[in-house]
Parts: sequence; structure tokens; C-alpha cells
Amino acid sequence: KVDYDVCSNYGNWLYNAGIGNDPRENRKFNMIKQGLDYDGNGDYVRLWVPELQGIKGADIHTPWALSSAALSQAGVTLGETYPQPVVTAPEWSRHIHQRPGGSLHPRGRRGPAQHKDRGIDFYFSRKKDA
Repeated sequence: KVDYDVCSNYGNWLYNAGIGNDPRENRKFNMIKQGLDYDGNGDYVRLWVPELQGIKGADIHTPWALSSAALSQAGVTLGETYPQPVVTAPEWSRHIHQRPGGSLHPRGRRGPAQHKDRGIDFYFSRKKDA
């Protein structure tokens, strides 16, 4: 089955490229966060990127952030068996070494109340405007 809805696909590609219609300023699609949210264990990535099959768990979403020992154990050599990142967005850093479900090592997860300007909390905050 091929998923092809011209309007939806083009709209999503534009949004992901950062040029779509969004009321929030400086909105960016965070691939690392999406990977952790929807493929927390990395099974989908392992299916389509066999070069990374040796990387365990959610670390598969950020292989460039792993130690050389972890990469070696997984059989990955950045720049040889898997490419170096072309760019790393600053907002990705808060998701590196994050466990599925949002728990960070070692301090724990910050609740959504601290991020009122992002995501669904932007539209549906618990505080009522007067």
C-alpha cells in the first residue's frame, strides 16, 4: 500500500522544512524527539537502516553522540559504515541519551508545565486567561 495524499504530504513536507503555515514563531520539526516519541526502542530505524542494527535502544536515534567504545561494540564507524551528521540542530541536545517515554538520565523528566510555549500546551494550557 502506498500512502499518497498530495495536499497532506506536501503540507507536511513544507512544515517539516520549516516553511509551512504555523502560528508559532521559529517552529522547527525535531526529528530526534519524534523518533523517541514514536519509535522509542528504535525498531523502525533498525528495519530501514541496517547499518545501525547493533545500537541498542533509543541511542539509535543519535549515533553520533555515542562514545567510540559504544560505536565500536555496535560495529559502527562514523564516516565509514554510517555517515557523519551534516548538521546537528541545537535543540536536539536536550534529547540525546533520553529514554523512551521522556525520562532523561540521570535527573528525570521535566513536566509539560515548564514548556508552555511548545506543543499542545501552547494551545491548551491549564491556566485560564482572564
